[in-house]
Amino acid sequence: MDRQKDSLGFLLADVSRLVRHAFQQRIEGSSLTHAQARALVYLSRHEGSRQVELAELLDVQPITLARIIDQLAEYGLVERRTDSEDRRAHRLFLRPAATAHLKAIEAVAAAVRADALRGVGKQEAAILLSTLRKMRDNLGHH
Repeated sequence: MDRQKDSLGFLLADVSRLVRHAFQQRIEGSSLTHAQARALVYLSRHEGSRQVELAELLDVQPITLARIIDQLAEYGLVERRTDSEDRRAHRLFLRPAATAHLKAIEAVAAAVRADALRGVGKQEAAILLSTLRKMRDNLGHH
């Protein structure tokens, strides 16, 4: 076995890339791009966030997110509201039309998850998710 190929960093990067690719292929028929779908899901989890906060969560440049939000607003899925504490900032909110897209995204995500976890027992999957959460928490809190 090639140790370097199976190191933690390489495995995580490979799995992440392959999951993203599988998701992108399955969502291709949708009107949303992978980046738009990702932004919509993060916004659903952090509704009312300022654009700069959401950009940080998504690990993208604020200008990149601004373009994505422009597109989502154009589709009637997201709205910007002026921040009552800082009139220069905007807070982001989902529009009712986003619900159907979020359900479609979840269906695609569930199908990709099922493919990724094929042959993995429920207990193994639970341990994997728990371990990944711990790793994220360990690395996220410097």
